[in-house]
Order: sequence, then structure tokens, then C-alpha cells
Amino acid sequence: MTARLDPFAAAPSLMKNWMSTSVAVAASLEPSLIELVKIRASQINGCANCINMHTVEARAKGETEQRIYLLSAWREAPCYTDRERAALGWTEALTRLSEGHAHDGAYQALKAQFTEEEQVKLTLMINVINGWNRMAVGFGLWVDPAAAAAAAKAVA
Repeated sequence: MTARLDPFAAAPSLMKNWMSTSVAVAASLEPSLIELVKIRASQINGCANCINMHTVEARAKGETEQRIYLLSAWREAPCYTDRERAALGWTEALTRLSEGHAHDGAYQALKAQFTEEEQVKLTLMINVINGWNRMAVGFGLWVDPAAAAAAAKAVA
């Protein structure tokens, strides 16, 4: 795939701010949970760039191959905690908003596992990864995970 444009070159100041926000939001909850959310939203959105990047990051943070491979079938897989299940359900509900508004069950599960502050942090994370998915898919981006990690460190 060839990139249509480089958003960092086209709008450097805004993209630097977007990157800073992304890094701050990602650091607000436990890393393993954040990576699962990023991967699951990226699977739903069909973002190969982000699936590649976040599976590499998840492995680097100690995530197992089994849990990465089973993520698309998390409801049937016994290897996720109730907290992770609540986060994944909320991720799916918000990522698939256009498919309908039946997300009350997902919110009830979220509310049982997350404080109000954590609910906001997780919702921001879901918004951030959905934004990155749209940037990557829309502009045909493919970023090396090591380069992305270096860029994140530069703004942290």
C-alpha cells in the first residue's frame, strides 16, 4: 500500500498535539488493557496498520499469543478477565455506533468494572484508536512499529 499523504508533514503542529494526546490517554490505564482495546477496535475497523502495530506493542508488554489470537472471539474465550471483557464490550459498542444504539448492556458491564474516571479514560482511548484507524485507513498509512514507538517517546 502506498500512502496518499503524510499527515505529519501536512499538519505537523496538529499531528504533534494528536500524538501527545494519544500517548497521554494510553498511559491512563493499565497497558495490557489498552493494547487489547487498540487491537480490537482496529480489527473491527479493518486497519491493518494498527493491528500490526498494536500486536507488536502488546507482545512487547508481555501479552500472550493466545490472547492476541483469540481477541476477535473474546466472548467465547476463557482467558480474559471480567474487566477486560467489559472494556472490550464497550470498545465494540462505541466502535460500531453506526450499527445501532443498543449499548446499554455494554455500559452496565463497564460500570460494574470501572470507576467513573476510568470510564472516561477508556472512552477517550476508544476515541483515540478509532481516530488513528481512520487516519491510517483513509490515508493508506503503514508505519513501522519501532518508528511509531520512537515518535511516541519524542512527544512524551
